[in-house]
Amino acid sequence: MLVSSNWLQELIDISSYTPEELAEIITKTGIEVESVTPVAEGVSGVVVGHVQSCVQHPNADKLSLCQVDVGEETLQIVCGAPNIAEGQQVAVAKPGAVLPGNFKIKKTKLRGEESNGMICSLQELGVNEKDVPKEFADGIFVFPENVKAGADALSLLNLDDKVIELGLTPNRSDALSMAGVAYEVAAAIDGEYELQEEDVPYSNEAAGDFISVEVEDKQANPYYGAFIIKDIKIGASPLWMRNRLTAAGIRPINNVVDITNYVLLEYGQPLHAFDYDRFNSDRIVTRRARDGEMITTLDNQKRELKDHHLVITNGDEAHAIAGVMGGAKSEVQEDTKTLILEAAYFEPSVVRQASKDHGLRSESSNRFEKGVDPNRVERAGKRACELLAKYASGTVLKGAVSVDELDRSENKVSIETSVINDRLGTSITNEEIADILRRLQFSYEQHGENFDVNIPTRRGDIELFEDMLEEVARIFGYDNLPYTLPQGSSQAGGLTLEQQLKRKVKSYFEGAGLHETITYSLTPKERSQMLVSPEIKRQAKSPVALAMPMSEDHSHLRLSMLPELLQSLSYNVARKQKDLSYYEVGTVFVSNEEQVTRQPNEILRASGALTGTWISHPWQQEKKEVDFYVVKGIVEGLSAQLDLSFTYEKTKIPHMHPGRTALVKSGDKEIGFIGQVHPKLQKELGLKDTYVFDLNAEELFAQYTKEEAFQAIPRYPSVSRDIALVVDEQITSAAITDTISEAGAPLVKDVRVFDVYQGEHLPDGKKSLAFNLLYLDPHRTLKDEEVEEAHDKILTAVKDQHDAELRG
Repeated sequence: MLVSSNWLQELIDISSYTPEELAEIITKTGIEVESVTPVAEGVSGVVVGHVQSCVQHPNADKLSLCQVDVGEETLQIVCGAPNIAEGQQVAVAKPGAVLPGNFKIKKTKLRGEESNGMICSLQELGVNEKDVPKEFADGIFVFPENVKAGADALSLLNLDDKVIELGLTPNRSDALSMAGVAYEVAAAIDGEYELQEEDVPYSNEAAGDFISVEVEDKQANPYYGAFIIKDIKIGASPLWMRNRLTAAGIRPINNVVDITNYVLLEYGQPLHAFDYDRFNSDRIVTRRARDGEMITTLDNQKRELKDHHLVITNGDEAHAIAGVMGGAKSEVQEDTKTLILEAAYFEPSVVRQASKDHGLRSESSNRFEKGVDPNRVERAGKRACELLAKYASGTVLKGAVSVDELDRSENKVSIETSVINDRLGTSITNEEIADILRRLQFSYEQHGENFDVNIPTRRGDIELFEDMLEEVARIFGYDNLPYTLPQGSSQAGGLTLEQQLKRKVKSYFEGAGLHETITYSLTPKERSQMLVSPEIKRQAKSPVALAMPMSEDHSHLRLSMLPELLQSLSYNVARKQKDLSYYEVGTVFVSNEEQVTRQPNEILRASGALTGTWISHPWQQEKKEVDFYVVKGIVEGLSAQLDLSFTYEKTKIPHMHPGRTALVKSGDKEIGFIGQVHPKLQKELGLKDTYVFDLNAEELFAQYTKEEAFQAIPRYPSVSRDIALVVDEQITSAAITDTISEAGAPLVKDVRVFDVYQGEHLPDGKKSLAFNLLYLDPHRTLKDEEVEEAHDKILTAVKDQHDAELRG
């Protein structure tokens, strides 16, 4: 809602406050002010000028030479506007004036003739082009009334105004009108405001002799009132009205349209004017549309209606979509003589559905959707009639022809001072409560500390005690509410172990060079079962489908984060980002039911996806692409951070490379997998070699033991031995590592694989694995015999368990 501070000043005395100060007060009482904007900032020195003469420039076909009276003097001004003419009252920027953009006006010569100033268009004065009346869109502005030469043009054009933009929540529809804003400001500053009664000069003729009203669906349209205004003269609306419409962001059209828009802003009640003769009937019938019925609206668009739309008809064809937009057939035009003025109440949900179906959002539909004041509907029609009689020379026929089943009763809410103080932590007295209700202009009955409050119909948002509690709190002042710490024993807050571990995991990944991503938990059906870790697949019967998905792309809950991570890689690779490494710590949703009836289990997982170059040191001519061992190294680093031991087992998973994928185990439990994405899927996504990991973070955290441990630096020397074993190619290095550690205990402290070889000098189906073994006793120096004994035991164990031969 755009609020003109000059207009607001005419409704309630705000002269003690600047617009910025007023905006601060309004914000503190609960309605956020988004901005305070001058209508024309930095403009000065613009006055009204009377064009005494206007002749063609002697040296230019498209320029005019004008003598303009600006009050104290007459200036010669060269003007290029096509609509300049003798006798006009125009806006003149005199030498020394400043226009928007710090554009300073100076005396100059144009084609040999002196020009002492500038005759201005509204655009040149800072008015938004969309708000400029059509007749002045391509030329200078001409004042429609006889104004005094030398008068301040900025004041007459309302360019000295400041517009306060309110950011309204849907419940505060009362502030979608100047009257509603005035009531709100009156309560905030303890001022006085009352909506003035309308004074309509009715004629002796009765409107009922010209029109009748029928309503078929009284629930959707509980009130419909029709006023008849004859002898209308279409023309320009008064300057002050045009200024107010422009400040509110509405373009002036003509006096009839401008008056309906003006009342909409003033009362918050949308109105619509039909040309009586073009309406072509003496009957108004509101009904539900026939399915497939057509109407051409005021924007010259043909629209197909559905049977749930409400339309205004002449008994036969539709002439308006109720509350949304009128029809072009009965549009008010320059030759219009008689008006049907509609003032109606339409059910908000009916208007909202029609507005959504047709993609039409208007000032009218916005107010109907949020709800208008039932006690202001007929009054708004009378106010428009009053203005039409005054500014369009209309003759208003007596009475409104109406169907009226509208509930205008006031809601009642009871409040109690002690309960309010308990809720707010205040010590507000009964007298202060009564004063707040006076400022809000809510009538009430008081019984001790109990108040039975009558809620005006303009405040349809107040229904419960809590609503009134908020009203008391905001008028009392949020800044005046006490703030205290909770009483009783307390302890400092801290992170749970899971929260600590989650942060530790994220910190590790980021330190390893990965970037965190957050992807949608919702995914398409075809991706919901891709790249699912085997242990999750065994638990989940099927992915959880949403009952009412936003779209097919967000129809199922994910069982793996990898598909969306790969989509993120694909999106960025397509935008020339080649070296990417992402991780995400988030939940997957697992249900063991075919038809899900209960909340699925949420399991925390840590996943990652990497592609492109992992290491690049051009100076050292070192470059390494992401491969299986890069990803395995990242996972190994995580195991070290959590002080756990992982083992790896070759496996096959759909959409993963059949020869470069491994299960990850911790103890005897599967906790996820690592490997390369299948080349076919990589190609579909436009990716080069891409590697992923997916780990069960909950299982890792469950195995984590938080024990502070200290291990002294060894005082005695260690012994290092290397062995190369020839084994079948199916045997994993992890299996042999376990055997070596077990057979060499307690002297073997560390076993590392440092080479794998297959090829020349080895039989088919065999491979050579080279290990480095570290022998150490922390309490003494080892003897050669002890090391040899342990070494022989290891060779015997690997021979017996894996048929491993020492490579010669």
